[in-house]
Amino acid sequence: MPHSKGFAGRKDRRSADAVSIGDVVDALLKENEFSRGMPVARLAQAWPELLGERLAVATQPVSLEGGVLVVRAVDGPWGAQVKYFVEEIRRRADEALGGGVVTSVRIVIGSGKPQVEG
Repeated sequence: MPHSKGFAGRKDRRSADAVSIGDVVDALLKENEFSRGMPVARLAQAWPELLGERLAVATQPVSLEGGVLVVRAVDGPWGAQVKYFVEEIRRRADEALGGGVVTSVRIVIGSGKPQVEG
């Protein structure tokens, strides 16, 4: 398996044998660096259902580390609005991930999604 620092940093044996892409993906997902992004990906996919279209269009889940879900709002006014819903966002996100995962929500401001129309 390739490594960001090359093959020298890998503990597994390098092989010239053909490997299916499914096996490569499965192996990558077992590594901490790749697997820790999966909860955020699941939240991003379910975001409109969790928050509703109006809030989902102006926000996105960015990261989840140590139980802290970081949510990016497109601008200051949306960030201020979303802060009123942090406990509801925490509860819904935690429930979507099976419980006991999201302990708090932190709102950050920045671009990363298209501007909200309307």
